[in-house]
Amino acid sequence: MNAEKRKRLEAKGWRVGTVKEFLGLSAEEDRLLAIRLSLARALAQKRREIAYSQERLADRIGSSQSRVAKMEAGDSSVSLDLLIRAHLSLGSSIGEVSRIVRQAETVRRELQEA
Repeated sequence: MNAEKRKRLEAKGWRVGTVKEFLGLSAEEDRLLAIRLSLARALAQKRREIAYSQERLADRIGSSQSRVAKMEAGDSSVSLDLLIRAHLSLGSSIGEVSRIVRQAETVRRELQEA
């Protein structure tokens, strides 16, 4: 959020904070959320790049289309195991998955600025 918008909101009585503050997350939960969102965003991007539908990916991993939608939305009911398995089923290497996890710090900073 830019400084001007922040000032306008605060002038009108709004309290502006981070996702971590809003949700009351511990430092560990904050980092875990960033990892989950990094994996989720990358999964949606990879799926689109290889022109897979959510249904086709669901068939590959033995799940449902609605579960894939939850995966791509970063839903907390989806295990990290399933997110990683979906990446691997789309052809991602362990190195690529590792890179995605390392990008979580960038996602965490984005959440702090939102």
